Amino acid sequence: MRLEKEATMRRYTVLLYPEPEEGGYSVVVPSLPGCFTQGDTIDEAVANAREAIQGHVASLEELGRDVPEESAPPSIVTVEVAGSRQPAVA
Repeated sequence: MRLEKEATMRRYTVLLYPEPEEGGYSVVVPSLPGCFTQGDTIDEAVANAREAIQGHVASLEELGRDVPEESAPPSIVTVEVAGSRQPAVA
């Protein structure tokens, strides 16, 4: 009889950045440095993120490294700042 390893469910925040020039979305997983992907639509980007996270976590586990986990989702706040004036080039 073969015992199967029970899957551990983890939750990660993904950030989707619109790519106005190329179209689609770039995706970053802040809790997993080096884990990123992209997709043409939001649904595709999220599906690709799920696959990238699974692969990234599996690689960490195979290497015997700790797998980072989020204790709580990060807060995201957008702020506006005034731009500095660039000096004129003479």
